[in-house]
Amino acid sequence: MVKIRLRRMGAKKAPYYRIVVADSRYPRDGRFIEELGTYNPRTEPSEIKVDADRAKEWIKNGAQPTDTVKTLLKHAGVL
Repeated sequence: MVKIRLRRMGAKKAPYYRIVVADSRYPRDGRFIEELGTYNPRTEPSEIKVDADRAKEWIKNGAQPTDTVKTLLKHAGVL
C-alpha cells in the first residue's frame, strides 16, 4: 500500500519533517517515491508547505495519508 507520511530530518532534538509518498513496507526514513512538502514544528506557528495539486493527485490514486499527515493537510487546506 502507498502511504503519505512524514520522514524525519534534522539534528538530534531539532527535528523537521518532509511529507513524502512511500510504500508502507519501506522504513520511516528510507526509500520514498516522491516528496510533497515540508513540516517544521519548531517555528511559531508551525510551518507547513505542501504541493497541494500533487497531494490531491496521490490521494485520488489511492495513497492513504497517516493520521498526522491528514491533520497537516487539513491545516494546509488540501483536504
